Amino acid sequence: MQTLISAAVQFPTAVFTFLLALIVLYWLLVLVRVAPLELFERDSLRDDHTASTLVSLGFAGVPATLALSILVLLAGAISLAVELLVLRWLPLGMLRVPVGVLVLWGSLAVASPIAAAICHALQRGLHRYQPFKRRCLLGATVVVTEPQQDGCATSLLDDEPNSFIKLHCKAGDTPRLGERRVLVKYLAEEGAYRSVLEQQYLETRVWLSKLRLHHKQQQRSNGYSA
Repeated sequence: MQTLISAAVQFPTAVFTFLLALIVLYWLLVLVRVAPLELFERDSLRDDHTASTLVSLGFAGVPATLALSILVLLAGAISLAVELLVLRWLPLGMLRVPVGVLVLWGSLAVASPIAAAICHALQRGLHRYQPFKRRCLLGATVVVTEPQQDGCATSLLDDEPNSFIKLHCKAGDTPRLGERRVLVKYLAEEGAYRSVLEQQYLETRVWLSKLRLHHKQQQRSNGYSA
């Protein structure tokens, strides 16, 4: 037990230990209804924020706080295992900091797809409860089942036959039967969502990624020229 505690407070695992302590405190506050479940959620995926970043990593359909909790828990477990099995036996000295940074990055990289898969598996059970059927659905894919003339439509969450979602689209973008669409904006006053075609959403994500990469390259070149 002493070895486990010692490893948990060593860098880099100490970072995850601290984050897990904050996460436990947060969920206690959620249970007593002091903190909101949708802490990081926004009404739209348009801007860069924690929720939209997690959606781009495959965590759509669950609250950002739940996704972050699972991600940190898994990454912390991986980091702890590396500490116990490898790092504690090496005379790292000052090299512990750069090696620790690599372990931090590697733990998150390995944990991310696993955490996304766990969140995806939890979706069906969570969506039975109303708090899990609001902003955290942004980024989820739906299939249109009943188009209407007023620009609205009824849809089903992909692979979830009992999760009905109301769509409210702009003029000229009326959903068609069988279309696969991605939820991109939550309309709280109507309890409905704005959506775009799945292919259009994927193409926009690719375009934005290229735009951000080009912007970063320009900043670096301007920095070098200065």
